[in-house]
Amino acid sequence: MTLIKPFSPADKLAVLSIWREASAYAHPFLTAEATDQAEAMIRDHFLDLAETYMAEVAGTPVGFISLIQNEVGGLFLRPAFHGRGIGHALMDQAVALKGHLELDVFVENAIGRRFYNRYGFAAGEERMNSFFGHPEIRMHYGEQ
Repeated sequence: MTLIKPFSPADKLAVLSIWREASAYAHPFLTAEATDQAEAMIRDHFLDLAETYMAEVAGTPVGFISLIQNEVGGLFLRPAFHGRGIGHALMDQAVALKGHLELDVFVENAIGRRFYNRYGFAAGEERMNSFFGHPEIRMHYGEQ
């Protein structure tokens, strides 16, 4: 059974571990330097700004979703837990709280794009991510 709970500061190391593992799986095109810099920004800034929810299975953190207002800043699951409805449960939590959502997903992230499309997100404009230097797609869900 999956438990969705609010993030607490004690979850920070779990979030970073999940992010690192999931990002390596879904974003193999990112450089190690960019990944290290992104992890530092998540650790030092974004987690303090975001509304984050953790997914736990049998008491073990396996995923999280971070929101900044109606923006999904990140949805990450340990790859071993893909396909179990956990990402869907985290997104349901976000939709229940926020209604309409927006997010950016790398064009090269086929895993993420497939999930968001199945969930019901609509693709919007494509642009270059200035930090990572890779194209991304803006996606929208629900009423705006």
